[in-house]
Parts: sequence; C-alpha cells; structure tokens
Amino acid sequence: MATERKRPVISDGLPSQLPDIDPEETNEWVESLDGVIDERGAKRARYIMLRLLERARERQVGVPPLTSTDYINTIPPEQEPWFPGDEFVERRIRAYIRWNAAMLVHRAQRPEIGVGGHISTYASSASLYEVGMNHFFRGKDHPGGGDHIFFQGHASPGMYARAFLEGRLSSDQLDGFRQELSHRLPGGVSGGLPSYPHPRLMPNFWEFPTVSMGLGPLNAIYQARYNRYLQNRGIKDTSQQHVWAFLGDGEMDEVESLGAIGLAAREELDNLTFVINCNLQRLDGPVRGNGKVIQELESFFRGAGWNVIKVIWGREWDQLLAADTDGALVNLMNVTPDGDYQTYKGESGAYVRENFFGRDPRTRKLVEGLSDDEVWNLKRGGHDYRKLYAAYKAATEHTGQPTVILAKTIKGWTLGSHFEARNATHQMKKLTLDDLKGFRDRLYLEISDKQLEENPYLPPYFHPGEKSDEMQYMLERRRELGGSIPSRRTKHKSLAIPESKQFGDVKRGSGKQKVATTMAFVRLLKDLMKDKEFGARWVPIIPDEARTFGMDSLFPTKKIYSPHGQTYTSVDRELFLSYKEATNGQILHEGINEAGSTASFIAAGTSYATHDEPMIPLYIFYSMFGFQRTADELWAAADQMTRGFLLGATAGRTTLNGEGLQHEDGHSLLIAATNPAVVAYDPAYAFEIAHIVENGLHRMYGEKQENVFYYLTVYNEPIVQPAEPEGVDVEGLLKGIYRYKAAPETTGPKAQLLASGTGMGWALKAQDLLAQDWGVSADVWSVTSWTELRRDAVESEEHNLLNPGDQPRKPYIQQKLESTEGPAVAVSDFMRAVPDLIARWVPNDYTSLGTDGFGMSDTRHALRRHFHVDGESVAVAALRQLALRGKVPMHVPAEAAKKYAIDDVSAAPVGETGGDS
Repeated sequence: MATERKRPVISDGLPSQLPDIDPEETNEWVESLDGVIDERGAKRARYIMLRLLERARERQVGVPPLTSTDYINTIPPEQEPWFPGDEFVERRIRAYIRWNAAMLVHRAQRPEIGVGGHISTYASSASLYEVGMNHFFRGKDHPGGGDHIFFQGHASPGMYARAFLEGRLSSDQLDGFRQELSHRLPGGVSGGLPSYPHPRLMPNFWEFPTVSMGLGPLNAIYQARYNRYLQNRGIKDTSQQHVWAFLGDGEMDEVESLGAIGLAAREELDNLTFVINCNLQRLDGPVRGNGKVIQELESFFRGAGWNVIKVIWGREWDQLLAADTDGALVNLMNVTPDGDYQTYKGESGAYVRENFFGRDPRTRKLVEGLSDDEVWNLKRGGHDYRKLYAAYKAATEHTGQPTVILAKTIKGWTLGSHFEARNATHQMKKLTLDDLKGFRDRLYLEISDKQLEENPYLPPYFHPGEKSDEMQYMLERRRELGGSIPSRRTKHKSLAIPESKQFGDVKRGSGKQKVATTMAFVRLLKDLMKDKEFGARWVPIIPDEARTFGMDSLFPTKKIYSPHGQTYTSVDRELFLSYKEATNGQILHEGINEAGSTASFIAAGTSYATHDEPMIPLYIFYSMFGFQRTADELWAAADQMTRGFLLGATAGRTTLNGEGLQHEDGHSLLIAATNPAVVAYDPAYAFEIAHIVENGLHRMYGEKQENVFYYLTVYNEPIVQPAEPEGVDVEGLLKGIYRYKAAPETTGPKAQLLASGTGMGWALKAQDLLAQDWGVSADVWSVTSWTELRRDAVESEEHNLLNPGDQPRKPYIQQKLESTEGPAVAVSDFMRAVPDLIARWVPNDYTSLGTDGFGMSDTRHALRRHFHVDGESVAVAALRQLALRGKVPMHVPAEAAKKYAIDDVSAAPVGETGGDS
C-alpha cells in the first residue's frame, strides 16, 4: 500500500483541494519522476516534464501553463517555414534604407540646423520592419482592407528612408527632417518632415501617433478591438485586417503599455500582434541590467493569456544549440543578465569567448572551432529575417489569442563600434568621417571616400536606380500587398445629418419637470439614434457609470457590445432597464477604465480615415477624471484627427456636491483649452446643447469636415429646463456668448453678468437681487464657451499683427459688449482662470468669481456660499465694482455683504438637492 506524501501548502496553482481517488497510482507517478531525477539527472527530468506539459496542453487537460520558458527561440529550426523571398535582394534593400535613415538624421545636424533626431532605434529594428514590408503588411488597396500598423516613434527615419526609395519622398524632403516650417522645396513651399509619426502634420502619410510612449500599445489593442466591433455590428468586414504594434522593451515600463493586455486576451483578439524590439536598452542604459526583460515580458504576456513567440538567437546559433546535448549552453543563456548581453556586443569576439562561453568548459568547447570574428558575429534573432519570417507567419496563423513577438536586437546595429550597444546611443545623432566610412563598408555601398570627405556634414543619400533589381523587387512586393505604407486616407465620406427639427424636442424645455443637462443630452441622443442609418453611426462609450449618467436606458435596445454575447442569466433580466450584452451591441462599456475608454474614442473617432466608415463616438465620463486623467491620450486624439463628442458629466466643483476633494471638477475646461483640436462648451440649458451638437455634427461629419472634437460639460443638478427663447442669438450661442436675459427696466446703474453652465442660475438670481434690493439694472449673458471666445480674440490679434495697415479686426467678445454699460462680473462652477481666459478683451471693467481651491463635501448651497459664487455673492461683487466706479455709494457693497451674510455658509438659502444624473 502506497504511503501518501505530505504535500506543500502552496501548490503552484495545481488543484490542491481535489481528492486523490487513487493514491497508489499517484505515488507510482511521483516515484517514476524521482527515478528519472536520480538516474538521469535534473536536466533530463526537466525535459520530460516540459514535454508532458506540452502534451497535456495539446490534449486540453487544463493544466496551468508555464509563464516562462528557456531563453531560446520559441520556434525550433526544424519547424521554420520556407522563406519565400530573395534573401540577397532583401538584404541590399535593407542596407539602402539603413544608410538613408541614418543620413537624414546626420544631415539634419549640419551646423546651421542642428535639430536632433534618433539614429539607433531604426538601426536595431530594420529587419523587424522589412520582413513585414516585404511579406506581411497589407496596404490600403488590399482587397481585405489593409492592416493597421503602429510604427515605433523613434524609428520614423526608417519609414521616411523607405518612402524615398519608393519615390514617395524626395531627397529635398528628407533634408527637411524636423524643419517643417523653415525648409523650402523647389518652388518655395515648405516641405519638411515631422520628427515622429504625426498624422496631423503629415496627413497623407502617418496614420497613428505613437511617440508618447505607452499610448501605442494601448491604442493598438483598442484599434484591434474596434475592428472586431465593426465586424460584429455588420458595418464593415474587417476579418482580413491585422493590427501590428511595434514597441520598445523600455516602453513596456509605461503603465499603459501592459495595462490593457488582459482585454486583448479576454476578447481573443487574434487580429493583433505586438512586436517588441528588445534591444535591452532604454534611453539612458539597460532596461533590466540585473535581470532579463524578455523573460519578464514573456511571463506577463503568457500569464495574461497571449501567444508568446521569442526570437532571441539568429541561425548561426542553431548548430551550437543542437550540439548542446547536456544543456550547458541553454543554462548560460538562462542565467546571463541583460547588462552582460549588452556588454558582449560592445566588446570583441575574444571577450565574448572568454566571458560568456568560457564560464563552462562544455560551452568553451562548443566554439573552439570558431574564430573570434565568428564568435562576435553570432547574430541576435531580431536581425535574422528567416527567424522573423517564421515568427510573423506563426503570429498571423495563430487563432484564439493575440500574439506578442519578443525579438532580441542590438541598439545601433551596423552603425559601428561607437554606437552599437552603447548606453549613450539613443542620444547620438552624428557620425564622424570614420564612422561614415565604416558604416558604408559594413553595408557594402557604392559610395566613394571622396563623396564622404567632400562634406562630412552632407554625405549623399543612396539610391540604386529606378530600374535596379532591388527597386523592382521592392515595388512589386508592395503592389502585391496592397500599396505603400504608411499611408492614410485623405478623402472621406460625409454623413446625412438629421434635419434641425429632429433636435427640437429638447429645445422646447422640460415643462414643470426638473431635468439635469446630462439627462437632457441623453434624451437628445436617444432621439438622434432612432434614425436607422444615422443612429447606427453613434458609438456610446461608458466607463462603468451608465446609471449615474442616465444612460442605462440604452441597455435594453442598443445593448452592450461583447464578442461572446451574453452567456449568463442576468440577475436583473425581469427589469425594464436590464443589463444586456450582445455580439452586435452598440455600446462600448469599458468598466472602470478612462484610459481604455479614451482609446476606444480614438479608434471610433478616426474610423472615417482608418476604415472609410465615419462613426460618431460619444464618450461620457466624470468630468474630473476624463480630461485630467487622459489629457495625453487626448493630445494623441488631436494628432490622429479624431472626431466625436466628449461629455464631462457631473461637472463643476459645487454641483457634484457629495463627492469631495478628488471628484469635484473645477478645471477640466482649462485642460481642454490647452488642446487646439478641442471645441469646448459649458452649456447651461438643453436648448443650447441641441444647437451645439447639431453644429458639431455638421462641422465634423458634414460636407466641409473639420478635424476637431467637442467637449461639453454637463451637470447632474436637476433644474426646470427653459424653452429656447424666441429669436435666440444662435450665432452668439455657437461663438461663445449671447444675451440670455436683458436687464429689467430701471433708471439705476448698469452692470453685465456673464455666466456659464450651472452658474447661469446664480447670475439670474443676482440679476433679481440687484434690481429689487439696490436698483441696479444688470444684463445676464450666457457664455457657452470661454475657450472659443479666447481663440477668436487670439486669432484677431494675430491677424492685426500680420496686417498692421488694415482695419483692425475686433474680437467677438468685444463686439458683443462694447455697446453695453457698467462693469462685468463673470461666474462659473470652475476656477476663476476659466472666465479669466477672456479678461484681456472685455471692454468693460472686469472681475471674475470661481471655485478656486479644493473641492469639499457639503450641500450645494453651502459650497457655493463657501466659494462665493452663489447669487448673493455675485450681487455683492457687482455692487463692489459699481462702488469703485462711483456708481453706488461706497457703503453699499458692505451693507449687501452683511444683508446676505455671504461669509456664513449656514445662512445660504437651501437650493436644489439630489440629482445623480
């Protein structure tokens, strides 16, 4: 009878609580393993165990997978597919591109220019790109629609260099690298190239901005997910489109780089491949000098459920590994840290022989027949196009999982000993004359010493000739794959925008019902989504706050997108507003995930260019978190020319009154104002929202399309929504300011009250107080957009600067207020810096009130009294300005302050309470 062994407390993920139904059989298996270890050694036992695990996975036994494998290639030589290309020709093409990529950066350092740039990233990744360019990456003309490729930002010189060979860019344009304004082409037009992949700066070339590190991998995941969304909703067949993201190993330290990989695995995005260029170096030094970044990343991705392919060693290592019968070489590979691997490529072959192979007599013997040069030339897998071809082919054929390819390279590869694997190589931009000659010789280019010596600052670009075998091969490969890349569509379809009457319901007001502007927007959205064609174009994006924002009403009809549908029985299935998921669902419900929501916003908002299918993303979020947390992503959205609507819901520092310091937004409009692509509004009423949305749809999706996106702040405070006033100044409403309510007829002093958003209620109360208690006549102006007024004023000043002899252009804010009397007092639920955006151009004496400081939890009326933005405080501020101008006695402001007790929060009249949406 077998004796049951005592098992460890922690069982490495194995099912420790399952009963052992046959302890004797179990013990036989354990004893068999002991026997192998005792008789054949641990290495043999390890091999057998790994083979058994592999077989268990093939038979779908369900054993937890390994998260880390040996430091060798995933695909063994005997499983590599036949390489279909011409190795010699492709090597020559790569040499030409390597040279030209380095030269365009080097030439940009000529004495009168010196604009910087990066040489070494593309030098390390040239093979990664060229294998794809010649065999995998499909262009826009491909019948399947073309791939989406996120090029690594610092590798942009390589893409320019290839485009030069293809005839898409001229040598004059290459010489304008990082000189977009000052560099002139023949004919006098500006013709420089942006530093990195910037679609806004080069709209027919770049498709995805990537150099804000971490956003490339995040956005690539959501692009792949969005492609599936289009497919599952029946809008476009994206089944043949693949998303490729080229990333750096140092970049993977960014939180955003790894933060969404679980989503890609969960939704089985086998249309996605990450290619991580593991040159083991960041910008200043090793990524993991004391560790092994490839092994670390393998564990992350395997643990998240990705298919992982490691391409570590080139073909020169195959024979050595085949001869390593006792695993000594693999053991050395496993235990050597990245810092040493970097050093090996900065030293000689003799150094590698002694300090790597020489650490074990068995591995020293493996290379005793190789010269020092042959030892040094043992390539890394990321520079071997056969190994890379095998990896790319395996990735594109793999189903059910996204794939990551971890390709080991050398930073600065082929640039010479001063560059290769040096810590400073990322910052190095210039080559000495000796570097140039050595680089040329390494690439076997037909460039003479005389050409290099004539002006070392301007070494020539190299082109083998349009009719050369290399150029014909290159162009034929791209023709077969669907055209040159990168490229971006510049002709876009317009949408049939609904007629104005379809925006009419919310313009009529809410009658006696109190409705927050958030809910008013949702009602407008539901009306617009009823249109069969136009309604299908909306992509509602919600980060797990649908009920807060009143959007749960969309769940039953529009449904939540899930590639797997709804396989469970919903707990609220009997409710009218039940939670419903579907493969063709229209709503993207992203969970507690502002970064992912913004990535979806970008993917959907650029669909007009990436897919020729204009879609209208509507991303609604807590205003405090959306713009503050994802401002960098929203700059990428601007760069990528995203279109759509952002809704900063529960806006304001006093309106979301119970949430406290970190939830109450008083500054998102300021952050929005810094982004030139954002058209920001702070509407007070539903009818204003209707006009703004209608205008935005025409601007972004109509006949004359603009590359902007809208940000609207909406509130959760329920109010009676007024009907649109007769003869409302729609032009002013859209430009940023219009007179909402004229002053009551009095003979007293005049004042102007400017308010936005929920502040309109305070201004209207102040108008009444001023008239009733102090005989002051005040107009109330609705400022729908402080930002648009400021931009108009800045543009006017710029025009006047450039055209000093012309009639000066007046800013719109000046035009609206120049005929009014009295001081102006501005107020909003945002900090004073928001209304101060227009201060310089207001023709009246101007002061502002705002919610400066931290938010706090209390009632709305207490908070407003605390920040001195309520109606009573606005009235006192207006009286003070009038007193300073001698329009009322000096004692009046103090008398009013005492009368209204504006320093006592407990004296504030009780206002509106409640209102989650």
